Amino acid sequence: MADTLLRQIALVADSKRISASDLSRVSAALQKQATRDLVQFWAVKATVDAFPTLEDVPIGYWPIIMMDDINEPGAAGFHTEDSNGQPFALVTASDDLDVWSLTASHEMLEMLVDPSGNRLMAGDSPKTDQGRVQFLVEVCDPPEDARFAYTVNGILVSDFYSPHYFDPVAAQGVRYSFTGAVQRPRDVLRGGYLSWVEPVSNNWWQETWFSGAQSSFRNLGPLSAQNGSFRSQLDRITSQDTQQALAGGMAAAIAKGVPAETGHDVTLARTASLRRQISFLTGRSDDRSTGTQVDRTDRLAAVASAGRAMNNRDTQKRRPGREDRRRSAPSVWGAEAAE
Repeated sequence: MADTLLRQIALVADSKRISASDLSRVSAALQKQATRDLVQFWAVKATVDAFPTLEDVPIGYWPIIMMDDINEPGAAGFHTEDSNGQPFALVTASDDLDVWSLTASHEMLEMLVDPSGNRLMAGDSPKTDQGRVQFLVEVCDPPEDARFAYTVNGILVSDFYSPHYFDPVAAQGVRYSFTGAVQRPRDVLRGGYLSWVEPVSNNWWQETWFSGAQSSFRNLGPLSAQNGSFRSQLDRITSQDTQQALAGGMAAAIAKGVPAETGHDVTLARTASLRRQISFLTGRSDDRSTGTQVDRTDRLAAVASAGRAMNNRDTQKRRPGREDRRRSAPSVWGAEAAE
């Protein structure tokens, strides 16, 4: 992907319900999802960074802004374009980290794959009395329900379909979505939907599964590009249904065994261990049991022991003295003093 333009996403919390710490954690999770998971299927190269305010976002970034009120009743989020045609997204803030992280992931993935919100892909209509149609590329909509989400760094993120989603027939061994929840082309899972335009009538259609035992079809009529991107128009039509599908974030995370709080507890435990090692290395800790300062040799021995325990490495595979061979950067001040 050497010739792929870098796409830069900015996460901004314009809400007191979202802490700077949570914003950074979600940003790290979305960065990993974009660079580890999405690139397996879509030719996208992206960065994701957290910023304290919208004013801090550099030019060229596509912002995802978490707000208490996005002026779309019942909507979890949507993305559209600014006056220069550049994409941005608004996400409803929540006290539940897993709810807004799932929505932010959804909006990020769809912005990265189709920034304009107008990308169409030809294929056979799931409605048997129609022929070839053009599907709007919305990679998260068919599996958008929280029950099909997965976790990155303990943070709940959205499943998404692969380009094989538009294959004419199913084939063994093909992944139609990242998690594998989508098992055949043009499959719509419970809580999700699929949108397309039928070229003969120019009407837009959806297959939705928001209620009942199976999916159903609905005719939305014609849509005009003069009213904004097709995606932004469809987002507004389905906003309340989408909110219902995404709002079960915490329940889905608990069912998967890794809610955000549990993941954060693991991180805090690891941080405490790392701080102890840093204290030993920098000589800032005393041996409180004896009241004497721990000398450098003891500190290095403790660091080596803690490192082996934390990483569960086989000590027989370590080269002798490896822990003590630390490289130090030369001191600029020392060099100036020598001169």
